[in-house]
Amino acid sequence: MTSAAPGNSFTAPKIEYTQLMPVLIILVAAVLGILVEAFVPRRARYHTQLFLTVVAVAASFAAIVGLAAGGYGTTDAGIVAMGAIAIDGPTLFLQGTILLVAMVAVFTFAERRLDPTAHGNRVDSFAAQAGAVPGGEGEKAAVRAGFTTTEVFPLLLFSVAGLLVFPAANDLLTLFIALEVFSLPLYLLCAVARRKRLMSQEAAVKYFLLGAFSSAFLLFGIALLYGYAGSLSYADIANVVDGSVLEIDPALADTMGNDALLLIGGAMILTGLLFKVGAVPFHMWTPDVYQGAPTPVTGFMAAATKVAAFGALLRLLYVALPGLAWDLRPVMWAVAIVTMLGGAIVAITQTDIKRLLAYSSIAHAGFILAGVIAASPEGISSVLFYLLAYSFVTVGAFAVVTLVRDAGGEATHLSKWAGLGRRSPLVAAVFAVFLLAFAGIPLTSGFSGKFAVFKAAAEGGAGALVVVGVLSSAVAAFFYIRVIVLMFFSEPKEDGPTVAVPSPLTMTTIAVGVAVTLVLGLAPQYFLDLASQAGVFVR
Repeated sequence: MTSAAPGNSFTAPKIEYTQLMPVLIILVAAVLGILVEAFVPRRARYHTQLFLTVVAVAASFAAIVGLAAGGYGTTDAGIVAMGAIAIDGPTLFLQGTILLVAMVAVFTFAERRLDPTAHGNRVDSFAAQAGAVPGGEGEKAAVRAGFTTTEVFPLLLFSVAGLLVFPAANDLLTLFIALEVFSLPLYLLCAVARRKRLMSQEAAVKYFLLGAFSSAFLLFGIALLYGYAGSLSYADIANVVDGSVLEIDPALADTMGNDALLLIGGAMILTGLLFKVGAVPFHMWTPDVYQGAPTPVTGFMAAATKVAAFGALLRLLYVALPGLAWDLRPVMWAVAIVTMLGGAIVAITQTDIKRLLAYSSIAHAGFILAGVIAASPEGISSVLFYLLAYSFVTVGAFAVVTLVRDAGGEATHLSKWAGLGRRSPLVAAVFAVFLLAFAGIPLTSGFSGKFAVFKAAAEGGAGALVVVGVLSSAVAAFFYIRVIVLMFFSEPKEDGPTVAVPSPLTMTTIAVGVAVTLVLGLAPQYFLDLASQAGVFVR
C-alpha cells in the first residue's frame, strides 16, 4: 500500500500471474510478432514469425499442463484477476484444446511453397500482399516478387489470446472484451485469401457486419443483466437470481430483481453466443464465410471458435444463470432441434465441399447443444469431450481440402472430387476417415462424442431430443457417404484437379487429425475420464 496524498491511499491490484501465464505468453508473442513485421527484413520474417508462433503456443500449452498438474483445475481452482477470470477444470481443458488446435492450425497457415503438381501454383492460402487491390498492379508485383503475408501469424496469436479468455471469463465485461479480441483478427484473416480475393473480402464483410450485430445483442443483454443484478459478476448475478439480493448490496435490494430484465437480457446474451457457435437461426454467416475465407482460417475458426463459445455458454448457464435452467430449457430445446435438422437437411443440397462442411458444423452445434441441455455433470463432461474430438476432425478435414487443386486454386466443387480415390488413394482415404468421424461411425471419435452427449441428454430427461439427434445423424450420414462414394466409385475426369504432395507442415496437421480421430474412437475412456474430472465449475 502506498500513500498518494494525506488521507488517501492506493492499493495495487492483485494479479495472479502464474494462473494467467498461458494467456500472457500468447499476448507477449503477438506483440513481438507486430515488432517483427516492423523491424525484421522481409526475407527473414516468415521463419521468424513461424518460430515465434510455434514456441509461444507450445509454451502456453506447457503452462496449462503445469497448472493442471498443480491442482488448479481441481482442488486449487479459483477466481483470479480480481474476479474477472475463473481458473478451473473446464477452463484448463478448453484452453488446452484451443492451444492444440492452434498448434496444428499454425502448420496450415505456414504452408508456403511451389508445387509442380498443383498446376505450377503456389500452395499458399494467403494473398501475396494483403493491402493490395485484388487484381491490381500492387498485387501482381507482390506475386512476381514472391512476397508472403506473414501478418497472419500475430493476428492468429491475438485471436488465440481472446479465445483463451472467452471460456474463462467470470464476468460479463470480460466476456465481451474477450469476444472482441478474438473476433477482430478473424475478420481480417477471412479477407486475405490468395485466390478468389473478392469472394474472400465479401465473406469478411459479411462476417464483420453480422458479428457486429451479434455483439450488439450481447452488449445490450449485458446492460440489461447489470440493471437486473447491479453487478457484472457471474456469482453476483446467480445470487440475485436465487433471491439472495441482500448478499450484493442491501441498499440496492429494492431496485434489483426485475424478472423482465433477467429474461430479456439473458436471451440477448444467448443470442450473441449462439451466433458464435453457428446455431440456427443465427447461422446465416457460416456457409458464406467458410467458403470465402482462406481454408486454413476456416479450419481454425470452425474448431477453435466453437470450443471457446461453447465453453462460455456452459459457464454462463451453469454459473451465472443456473436458476433459469428450466425457464431456458424450452428455448434451448427448440434451438437444438432446428440446428440439428436444419444443418443436416440443407447440407444435402450443397455442391461445394466447404459449404457442405459449414452446414455439417451447424448440425454438430446442435448435437453439442444436446449435451448442454442435459444440465448435469455428465452433460458438461460430454460437451468437453465432444469439443476435443470435433476440433481435430475439423482441422484435419480442411487441411485435406487445401491439397485438392486446379488452375484456379483449391478445387472445392464436389464434381471435381469425382474419382479422387483413384487419383490419390491415400488423400481420399484420409478424408474418408474424417467424413466417417463426422457421421459418427463406430471406431471414430465422432461416435464416442455423439454417444457421450446423447447418453447425457437421455439421462437428463431429454430423450425426445436424442431421438431427433439420431435421426439427424442418419440424414447427415447420407451426404458424408455420398462424398465417399463420389471419391472411390466415380470415374475421374480428364480435366480433374491434381493433388498437391503434402509438405511436412500440412502432413503433420493431417496425421495428427487422423491419429486423434482414431485414438478417441478406439480408446476414448481415458479422455472421457479426463473430461469428467475437468467438468466442475468454480463459483
